[in-house]
Amino acid sequence: MAIVDLRNVTYRYPLTDSPALKSISLQVNEGEFVAVVGPNGAGKSTLCYSLAGFVPHFFKGELTGIVEVAGLQSQNSKLEDWVLNVGLAFQNPFNQISGAKYTVYEELAFGLENIGIPRDEIKARVEQTMNLTGIADLADRSPYSLSGGQQQRVALTSILVMQPKVLVLDEPTSQMDPIGTREVFGVIRGMAHRGLTVILVEHKVEWIAAFADRVIALKDGQVLLEGTPSEVLTSDLLAENGFGISRYTSVARKAKEQGLWSKERLPVTLDEAVIGFGSGDPGGRSGKG
Repeated sequence: MAIVDLRNVTYRYPLTDSPALKSISLQVNEGEFVAVVGPNGAGKSTLCYSLAGFVPHFFKGELTGIVEVAGLQSQNSKLEDWVLNVGLAFQNPFNQISGAKYTVYEELAFGLENIGIPRDEIKARVEQTMNLTGIADLADRSPYSLSGGQQQRVALTSILVMQPKVLVLDEPTSQMDPIGTREVFGVIRGMAHRGLTVILVEHKVEWIAAFADRVIALKDGQVLLEGTPSEVLTSDLLAENGFGISRYTSVARKAKEQGLWSKERLPVTLDEAVIGFGSGDPGGRSGKG
């Protein structure tokens, strides 16, 4: 059942001539992990803001069509009600730190305090979520003393502790090393398995291929492609339209041009490339894809 339903959504920022989103229609089911990819200016962040209710309530501008999440329509709802269902983690974690608290623990408790959660429940939820995202050792640190990757973990944790129905992430691992990226993707995937709906904007296509259920490719504010990670991330349309593609897809495509790749599907991940080049697997398949 769709928990996110966008129908013919067009949005234009104030004082701009061209819409940032153009006739977007898409549905996301409860518990689904959907990744959104696209070149700069494709409308990815605007889509995140629309799902989180910041469009139109904060950015204003002109919004047409229907944005519905968890049974509520954004145009007919207050932002303070909307954010109880949808959590948004910004690309820059510094923008999400309140500045009102001295420690990471207090920062994570801040949102729960604001909505009147009892103290004992706040303590339990903060500790449980810190353990889930692997930041318990940062509890007594100042948020401003952390590295960019650590701040991104804190920003993600501050959203998860609120227990939203839909989690919207705008490049949440942009400042993380590969180990941190893998751990965070694992946390996000685990939350989706527990019923949380995840919509992720990300450029790291190899991680998307390994973890996402579905991929939506945006171009100039419109949906260019939609499908499984393997279908979308290996499409010729991505390279033709300025999308970032996996190095393994690029190498295999060149090999195919020279008659050195005969498999039906191109690889996205290293594992898929190794199997495809070396095993004779007729589909070029690994565990996923």
